Amino acid sequence: MSFNLFNVVLTISTLFFFQSALSEEFKKSDFVVNVTKNSKVTLIAYGDMRFTDPSELIASHPGPRRSLVDSIAKENPSAIFLSGDVPWHGGVLNDYDVYKTETIAWQKNKIPVYPALGNHEFSQCEELVCLANWWQTFPQLNKLRWYSVKVGPSFRAIALDSDASLSNGSDQRNWLEAQLENLDSQEKFIMVYLHHPPVSDLETGSLASHNPRENEKGLAEYLSNVAKKNPSVNVFVVAGHIHNYERLVKDSVTYFVSGGGGAKPYIVTRSNEDFFQNKNPVNFHYLRMTLEHKRLLIEMVRLKDPDSPIPNTYEVADSLEMFMEYDLSF
Repeated sequence: MSFNLFNVVLTISTLFFFQSALSEEFKKSDFVVNVTKNSKVTLIAYGDMRFTDPSELIASHPGPRRSLVDSIAKENPSAIFLSGDVPWHGGVLNDYDVYKTETIAWQKNKIPVYPALGNHEFSQCEELVCLANWWQTFPQLNKLRWYSVKVGPSFRAIALDSDASLSNGSDQRNWLEAQLENLDSQEKFIMVYLHHPPVSDLETGSLASHNPRENEKGLAEYLSNVAKKNPSVNVFVVAGHIHNYERLVKDSVTYFVSGGGGAKPYIVTRSNEDFFQNKNPVNFHYLRMTLEHKRLLIEMVRLKDPDSPIPNTYEVADSLEMFMEYDLSF
């Protein structure tokens, strides 16, 4: 073999090795939640708590906020996913201290918590200081702004940072595409969660500022293509930012707005496309996901008595089932 031919073969072999290694790296999850095989798994997702001093009664409602935390603790889920605006002000360390104090039951139960960044995580501080406060509160993230969590063989949660670019070609978008292009064959339930909603009811007036932005609209278009190419995979999105609950579908992707974690409620104008047409204007709630026997049940667990001195009455106000299917085309 000549020297030049040897170099060509070596270069091709090296490229193949690094491409294979890169593919395997993208297949890895940043976190893994171990569950017992064939057992029922409970997961929780919600956002917009705005943990802060309980004397603050306008920006956040401490009664419903604490009640939701306690109810979630009683669910004893395998993991909790937070879609942002965990503190009222990310620059106020006491807001994170209140989070730690009010969620002590989660810590005692050793429930792993996986948060996404919201706009309030960047309130009253410079970006680097805001991120330092966030990572100090959630040290398991280890400087990550977006990451994935694998739960058992069939469920993957993907946390995105909607305060950073999701546009085609951005670092975050490249990472997301690699994640979704390298799913394991058994992964059939994919939850993408972030703060700003890619799809929601369109508002006018002061709430118009919470309508989907271009950053997230582009994400929705991409996810539409993912769903079209992978019909056997259930892709759904959980967002917040709007302090209420909504459920819409675009191109086979279900979009939940789950922003009822305790922040000041927003009264929304529901479109006919919204599957949730409950007449109650205030919806403090969380999403309970139950994974069992190739089925994922997603329930909106709503606080019925938020104005009670001790709010603690709940109802299932909305639900959706998803099932595992296998792509038999070959």
